[in-house]
Amino acid sequence: MADAPAVTPVEIRVQDLEKVRYNEDGLVAAIVQDVETRAVLMMAWMNAETLQMSLEQGRTVFWSRSRQEVWRKGDTSGDRQFIRSAWFDCDGDTLLFLVEQEGGGACHTGSYTCFFRPFGADEQVAGRPGPT
Repeated sequence: MADAPAVTPVEIRVQDLEKVRYNEDGLVAAIVQDVETRAVLMMAWMNAETLQMSLEQGRTVFWSRSRQEVWRKGDTSGDRQFIRSAWFDCDGDTLLFLVEQEGGGACHTGSYTCFFRPFGADEQVAGRPGPT
């Protein structure tokens, strides 16, 4: 079994955190992309607490809207995401994380990416790494 990727905290600057714009529910969209393949793996939600945790721990941590709780990606599935860089968009209302994906994939279905169902197709695209 290969060694787990190194956990590396992301530099936290207060002036950057102040630029993040949360919605009326206190959440911001977070897109996760594979640092090597550039495939878009998933989209999830973060609040101020989980964003801070993600940056400090060097692993993605999200807010589960359905369960109303903190959700550290991979704690139950083993499919962890190690942050290699973190970005925010021009409006501050969307985050982008480039990660090293560990395990089978990012999707709760077991797929490498959550984006495996293209419009206009009768079937799912199995094994395809999704949009890049």
